[in-house]
Amino acid sequence: MYTDTERCVRAVQSKDARFDGWFFTAVRTTRIYCRPSCPAVPPKVENMTFLPSAAACQQAGYRACKRCRPDTSPGSPEWNARADAVARAMRLIRDGVVDREGVPGLAARLGYSTRQVERQLSAELGAGPLALARAQRAQTARLLIETSALPMGDIAFAAGFSSIRSFNETVREVFALTPGELRTRAAARSGGCSRPLTPGVLSLRLPYRAPLNPDNLFGHLVATAVPGVEEWRGGAYRRTLRLPYGTGVVALTPQPDHIGCQLALTDLRDLTIAISRCRWMLDLDADPEAVDEQLRSDPLLAPLVDKAPGRRVPRTVDAAEFAVRAVLGQQVSTAAARTHAARLVAAHGEAVADPDPDGGLTHLFPSPEALAGLDPETLALPRSRRSTLMTLVGALADGSLPLGIDSDWEAARARLSALPGFGPWTTEVIAMRALGDPDAFLPSDLGVRRAAAGLGLPSSPAALTARAAGWRPWRAYAVQYLWATDDHPINRLPV
Repeated sequence: MYTDTERCVRAVQSKDARFDGWFFTAVRTTRIYCRPSCPAVPPKVENMTFLPSAAACQQAGYRACKRCRPDTSPGSPEWNARADAVARAMRLIRDGVVDREGVPGLAARLGYSTRQVERQLSAELGAGPLALARAQRAQTARLLIETSALPMGDIAFAAGFSSIRSFNETVREVFALTPGELRTRAAARSGGCSRPLTPGVLSLRLPYRAPLNPDNLFGHLVATAVPGVEEWRGGAYRRTLRLPYGTGVVALTPQPDHIGCQLALTDLRDLTIAISRCRWMLDLDADPEAVDEQLRSDPLLAPLVDKAPGRRVPRTVDAAEFAVRAVLGQQVSTAAARTHAARLVAAHGEAVADPDPDGGLTHLFPSPEALAGLDPETLALPRSRRSTLMTLVGALADGSLPLGIDSDWEAARARLSALPGFGPWTTEVIAMRALGDPDAFLPSDLGVRRAAAGLGLPSSPAALTARAAGWRPWRAYAVQYLWATDDHPINRLPV
C-alpha cells in the first residue's frame, strides 16, 4: 500500500480513516508522522513520504503527531490475514515475545535464523524486530502515563524498558514531550479526571476500522461464556486472563467508535500482551470494507452483508483453551458445552479475585498441564470424547501440538486432523477462532447448512465448498453472515 504514492496521497487529502494503520504519512519539513485521517491541513504532496509502520517512521527520525496520535491507529489488517513468516512475526511482536524472549526467541518460534527474520521484517516494514518492539513499548508507556497514577519508574519497567534512561529518551524522541509533559497534557484534555475510578484498573479505548457490528461478536462470546471465567455484566463482556507474568480481568464494552476496555492486572508488564489478546479476540484489526466488498460479489450473500455490515470473527484469548472447549462442544448444544466446561473450571481452574465486588469471575480456565493429569473417568462425557479430550490436552501439555497466534495454519490443521476424534468441523472451528485463519470454513456445520438452504445455496458440504470458492479469502466472515440468519443467542447483543 505505502508504495502506491498516488493512492496514499488521495487517502491523506480525503482524510480517509479506512487507511489508518495501513501506512503512515511522514512530513519531511516538520519531521512529524501522521495517520492518513489526521485532522490537520494536509501537507504539500512534495513534502510527503509514506512508510509502512510507526517503527519505520521513528527509525527515520520522525516524531508522532500530537493531534492524530498515529501510534494508536488500528493495526494493519495484513498481519491477521496472512500466515507467512512476516505476518506471524508481527503477531508475536504484538504479543510481547521480543520483550520477553528477545529476537533469538522470536526467530526460534518462527523456525528461521535471527538474520533472516531481521532481513524480512526490514524489507517489508522498514524496521527490524527491535525497532518494532521499541515502538510498541513507547505506545504502552504512553497508555500507562495517561491512564494511571503510577510513578514513572514503575511505568518504565512495566512497559518493557530496561532502564529509566531509555524510557525517558524514547518518550522524548517519539512524542517530542517528556513523560511528565505527556501526563500533564492528558490531565488537561480530560479536565483533570484522567485517573480510573477503580484503584488498580486501567481504562483504555481500543480503536477499530468502521463499520463494526457488535451483535454476533459479543453475542457469540456471551452465549458460549463459561461461568466463572466469562460473564456479561453492566453492558460489558468480562473475562479472566492467563498472562505471561500473572493474571488479569478485562471488561470490554462496545461503543459507537471504539471498544471500551478496563483492565485489572496483577503485573503491569502484561499490559501490552493483554491489549493485544483482547484486540485479537474481537478481531479489531480487520478491514471490514475489503471483506464485505468481496462477499457482496455473491448476489445471495449481498443482502445479508447490506443488512448488517462489519461482522467480525469472534476469536479467543487462549488457543489451547478454545481447542479444549471445541472438543467439549462436539455434537452437543451450546448450553451442554458450557456445562461441561464449567465443571472442568470448578474442578481444575485456578482461583482468581474479581476486582468488581459484584462480579462473578472466579477462575482461570484450566491449563493443559492441569488437565493432563486428571482422571478421565471423572468426566461426564462419552468414552470416545474422553479419549479425544485426553489426547488433545496431552499433546498441548507436552508441546507436540503448538497452537497460538504464530501457528502455521496448514501445519496446525494437519496436526489436529491426525488426532483421534478430530473431524473437519473441529479442526476448522479451531482454525477459525483460535488460530485466526480468515478463510476457515465450516460447510458441515448445521447452522451453516440450514442458512445455505434458506438462501438457495447448496446445502451439501461438497457443493457448498465449491460455491464458497468465490468468497475466498474471507470464508470465515461468510460463516458469520450465514450464522446470523438464525434466531440464536449468538447473534444477539445481550441486554
